[in-house]
Amino acid sequence: MSEGLPPPEADHGASTWRPRHNPYLVAMVVTVATFMEVLDTTIINVALPHIAGSLSVGTDESTWTLTSYLVANGIVLPVSGWLGRMMGRKNYFLLSIVMFTVSSLLCGLSTSLPELIVFRLFQGFFGGGLQPNQQSILLDTFEPSKRATAFGVTAVAIIAAPIMGPTLGGWITDNFSWRWVFLINVPVGILATFAISTVVEDPPWAKAGAAKGRRNIDVIGLSLIAAGFACLQIVLDRGEQEDWFSSGFIQAFGVGAVLGLVGAVVWLLDRPDPIVNLRVWKNKDFAIGTLFISIMAATLYGSAVLIPQLAQSQLGYTATWAGMILSPGGFMILIMIPIITRVLLKKFQARFIVATGFFLLGVAMFYTATITPQVDFLTLMSMRMAQTFGTALLMIPISTVAFASVPREMNGDAAALYSMARNLGGSIGIALVTAYLTQRSQVHQAYLAEHLTDLSVGYQMTKQAWMDGLASQGLTPSQLQSSALGGIYRTLLRQSAILGYVDVFRISGVVALCVVPLAFFMKSTKAAPKAAAAE
Repeated sequence: MSEGLPPPEADHGASTWRPRHNPYLVAMVVTVATFMEVLDTTIINVALPHIAGSLSVGTDESTWTLTSYLVANGIVLPVSGWLGRMMGRKNYFLLSIVMFTVSSLLCGLSTSLPELIVFRLFQGFFGGGLQPNQQSILLDTFEPSKRATAFGVTAVAIIAAPIMGPTLGGWITDNFSWRWVFLINVPVGILATFAISTVVEDPPWAKAGAAKGRRNIDVIGLSLIAAGFACLQIVLDRGEQEDWFSSGFIQAFGVGAVLGLVGAVVWLLDRPDPIVNLRVWKNKDFAIGTLFISIMAATLYGSAVLIPQLAQSQLGYTATWAGMILSPGGFMILIMIPIITRVLLKKFQARFIVATGFFLLGVAMFYTATITPQVDFLTLMSMRMAQTFGTALLMIPISTVAFASVPREMNGDAAALYSMARNLGGSIGIALVTAYLTQRSQVHQAYLAEHLTDLSVGYQMTKQAWMDGLASQGLTPSQLQSSALGGIYRTLLRQSAILGYVDVFRISGVVALCVVPLAFFMKSTKAAPKAAAAE
């Protein structure tokens, strides 16, 4: 029995149950559906300008298609364990896939922005249950000694999909239409539905939990969670555009997030049978694991946003080429997964691998902080690959240790909270790096502007060089000077932005390195202990 967790109520056939189908076949089938859903969190990003033009709206308005998805996704993630218990996990998983596929079709056929936003809400609501339920299914399907392999499969969907999303989305948008970003989900969803209905099954303890879950519908707890996470996601996603807490809009939703989430925690801890069992965090390894996975997600997703943004806004890359910077990093993870599961986790303690992963991630961030305005494609690609190499060493060991001592009866709640922590960490990371980038770019711009004065010899020489370069274009002296000043100003903006990116990558590196000593508080056993292997 794990420390701080209630004992399981009954065996429910746990000692004898085995899945009828090959666990690896089950893993592949459920991961396809989850990969499709996670891909949709980033694949639409590069298509937003095309959506805005097609539907005759502003780019800022089109971002609500992303916000609506994230809001619905954030609401359903923490309660997905309860929904799985209430409906039966397999039934809930199938319903989520079917409705996600239908919503994707409706998104692709939308004729106006309000239609698209509503259908994206449905897509996010039904897609939110796929990640935690996939993880819960894998936890029950694989024996404890083979869970590292199961989490390796999960890593394909959770890490590789967001990285590959911008590349695939850019290619589809550039060569076909933004509508196919959604319509591509339809055939995949149909195949996944038939495959899952055939090979996935609920274990006895999940069936017993489903019968119990139907008797307990906590309306107050569900309402507090929905309101809190909806408000929080709006704050994180719209904060930068609304100038954060100087906006009354963000202030109102910020208050709503605090009231909703604090109220939910107080309410859930006071309930004997809560809709989300927060007591699973009494398990030290699970608590540390959720903290580490949220930090990993913050650095991974934050940098995944910054690098394509840098390439497009400062270096003039197209959406496709900006996405291609990230793609080799995704393949790096795919190559590392079998090495981690079959070699490293069998020879080294998981905490040592995690410490090494955060250390290498920190070093990679400092390497990325060496960018200059002249950085080329191969250098940017190598920087991203260095980041993903460190990240690849994190997710599987963290997940393996986090769930090692969680009772099977609590796998649903644990997977839901773990997925919530990962997604919330990613959203917070993106919001923080975006805000910090803006702030630091403005600071550098102010410092650099101090040197743009006629008293500065360097400024005088730069202005003369610009005027000499433009002299052959037949401009008048006044036109020459104004054009030179315009060129200098553009250079100022570009250099201050690059310096802002440098600062963000440096602080990300510091955060990663600060986590290294905390890794040694994790469980001091290997991911596949001999006791488990002997079962």
